[in-house]
Amino acid sequence: MRQRLTSGRRLWGVDVARSLALFGMMSVHIFPGTRPDGSLHPSYAIAAGRSAALFAVLAGVGLALATGGQQPYDGRRLLAARAGVLTRAALLIGLGLILGQVNSPPLVILAYYGVLFVLAIPFLGLSSRALAALAAASAVLTPVLSYLVRTHLDPAPIADAGGSDLFVELFLTGTYPALTWTTYLFAGLSVGRADLRRASTALWLAVGGAALAIGAYVAASSLLNAAGGVDRLRRSVPSDPVYAFVGDDLDLRLREGFFGVTPTTDWRWLVVAAPHSGTTFDLLATTGTALAVLGVCLLVVARARWLSLALAATGSMTLSLYTAHVLALSQGSRLLVTDDRLDLWLGHVVTAIVLATLWRSGVGRGPLEWVSAMVDRSARRLVEGRRPDVRERTGVTR
Repeated sequence: MRQRLTSGRRLWGVDVARSLALFGMMSVHIFPGTRPDGSLHPSYAIAAGRSAALFAVLAGVGLALATGGQQPYDGRRLLAARAGVLTRAALLIGLGLILGQVNSPPLVILAYYGVLFVLAIPFLGLSSRALAALAAASAVLTPVLSYLVRTHLDPAPIADAGGSDLFVELFLTGTYPALTWTTYLFAGLSVGRADLRRASTALWLAVGGAALAIGAYVAASSLLNAAGGVDRLRRSVPSDPVYAFVGDDLDLRLREGFFGVTPTTDWRWLVVAAPHSGTTFDLLATTGTALAVLGVCLLVVARARWLSLALAATGSMTLSLYTAHVLALSQGSRLLVTDDRLDLWLGHVVTAIVLATLWRSGVGRGPLEWVSAMVDRSARRLVEGRRPDVRERTGVTR
């Protein structure tokens, strides 16, 4: 059975999932990792690693939808689409590097996303099945490749932003390293090539994603126990000061998360499933949760479409809202400042929903989304050698 999950050509379920990813990232930016009693904060138990992975998978979905959906572009049209993606990547990298200089708690993800967009360009013409195979291969191989390469690098898990280390950080050692995150990219591209308007596809994503996540966590726990458990890892924590955060409380760190990579002192680090550890099991688990969330959102929108309007509006302009969120948390900002972390998070969430709903209904695309679409269209027209059509001239959006 086929159900309409769209407004015009836009999939509301994808936008709703984006809004949830945004709220999850806001929560880990605002709440501390642990509560006063030393236990893991609920925001980290729910969102750490998973919300960022959901954003990355949805970025792949969006790229697929923008380059033909179920029927990937080919020929000159594909070449034009690749040019458009390249310009959007440059915009994301530039904006990410600028926001990275702001004195704000979040570790800004946008520059890493830009690199992922660049890496996506050669694969935009592939089918869903080929992209799924690439996602599986990436999940298995890139963590091992990262581990082997990083054994020959300085031990710092996060390189300094800028300078000669910038490429290494964005691609290999940063919080969202593009090498291992190609798993999310390929998974999202594969999903975006499927028929997301079918309820059966949404159900498959929800059930299959949940099974993948649970299976990855169970497998990681079993393998780690068989390999000597947490005590064996504790003995292999590097003495270098940059890894002090790992050794303070390893049991908690394995639940709260790392900063994109693990130490390279023992192969057993490759079987943990901690958030932002970049291991095969972390990638599979967080990909699974991302697929499950997307599937549930598509199903919910099918049953309660108009109740999802505000969340869909929020998810349609996450680039603008994420940027505003980072700036609002910057030192010296007077926007939504409160000592109560729950009030602060709710303030960011409610403000995002209200602003997005009003903007979307009154203006259309978010401001940064409009800029991104404009540079994308300009690059495509330059390659295709055509004039903008009526929809482009009047600002009517997908």
